[in-house]
Amino acid sequence: MNSTALTTIHMATDHAGYVYKEYIKTFLEQKGYKVIDHGAYEFDPADDYPSFVTLAAKAVSKANSDDELGIVLGASGQGEAIAASQFPHIRTTVCYGGPMAKDIVLAGKAHNNANVLSLGAKFIEEKDVLELVELWLNTPFTREERHLRRLHMIEKTEK
Repeated sequence: MNSTALTTIHMATDHAGYVYKEYIKTFLEQKGYKVIDHGAYEFDPADDYPSFVTLAAKAVSKANSDDELGIVLGASGQGEAIAASQFPHIRTTVCYGGPMAKDIVLAGKAHNNANVLSLGAKFIEEKDVLELVELWLNTPFTREERHLRRLHMIEKTEK
């Protein structure tokens, strides 16, 4: 990962992850990341995650750079990951807490070079969320041949 000052984080959520998005956004800005907030901009129980998540994913996809990443949030993180992964060059890893959360985040980045982290806000405790984000941001892609080969195979199937 390049220096924090050069990294842009695109964030998005619906109402289910709104509080965590604001919390993470403040944390990242204090760490020196450039954060682009694609919404939601207020807590609205009637909003829908695709309206926001697709904007963040599209920005990461268009940049297609290790210096532009995405963090999306929702109740489980599953639908958000599906929405984000509709764009070329997007590799989303899903984390929804639990005893293996760090291992999931670590593998997602180290093995799959995940450029979008999807967090299940209903399942992650506040005390853990920043640690998971920081672990994901600070974990390098291993660049092992088997992982590169697999990513290349995936890239060949992209629209």
